[in-house]
Amino acid sequence: MQGRNRHHGGKSGGEFKSRHIVGSRPNRYWIERAAAILFALVLWQAGAMLLNRKLLLVTPVAVAQRLVSLCAEAGFFKTIAFSFARIMFGYFLALIIGCVLAIIAGRFHIAEVTLWPFIHAIKSVPVASFIILCLIWLSSRNLSIFISFLMVLPIIYTNMLQGIKSTDAGLLEMAKLFRVGLLKKMKYIYLPQIKPYLLSACTISIGMSWKAGIAAEVIGIPDGSIGERLYEAKVYLSSADLFAWTVVIIFVSILFEKIFLFLLKRFYMRLEKS
Repeated sequence: MQGRNRHHGGKSGGEFKSRHIVGSRPNRYWIERAAAILFALVLWQAGAMLLNRKLLLVTPVAVAQRLVSLCAEAGFFKTIAFSFARIMFGYFLALIIGCVLAIIAGRFHIAEVTLWPFIHAIKSVPVASFIILCLIWLSSRNLSIFISFLMVLPIIYTNMLQGIKSTDAGLLEMAKLFRVGLLKKMKYIYLPQIKPYLLSACTISIGMSWKAGIAAEVIGIPDGSIGERLYEAKVYLSSADLFAWTVVIIFVSILFEKIFLFLLKRFYMRLEKS
């Protein structure tokens, strides 16, 4: 009886320990990230104090103060919404079209060969060249949509095509043998197989869409955009504004990335349970 109790006690203790370790991992993750951010801020503050030139490098405190004052301005959130809506429209357009093209290319070799020069040209040409060229065709207000789309499309297409090609041939052969329908093949074979490729593509491309989209706005200078505010900061030599808007871009980009990837992972969790 005592041996049995000791056995159960050891088991429950082991379960508690494993739960404690698993539960502590998220806390450790955030502590490490917070420490890294704090270290970066300390380096920034030290660099600004050593340089002692506000025009070249302002302190984090000055940037934080400017951020607070920007938040109080009437058009602050409207400016963010303007850029966010256009860049994300371009992003999701590239996500959808990239996935469709990858499916077609994975099914038909001739389609992959036909798309090859276009995809590689987009990957190789500098963003600035596309922006200047597209300014001839498009208005500056919609430029960030097209540039974000162009920069994201090759990433989504390439990763998705690689994922489709790496799908287990044995599973596909079995599905063919048992005459599994297209929708079931998509749900139980293709979607689980391409999961790591899709997550990787989305993680990389979200940041890329913001870089390209904001670069397009800085050159095109559409009214009411973040790019316009960055351009004004450069013209008026306002380093505090430049850094403050850069912090806004980083924050919005990371926030959207975390939310989108969370929803995508939730979708896969529900798919696995169904």
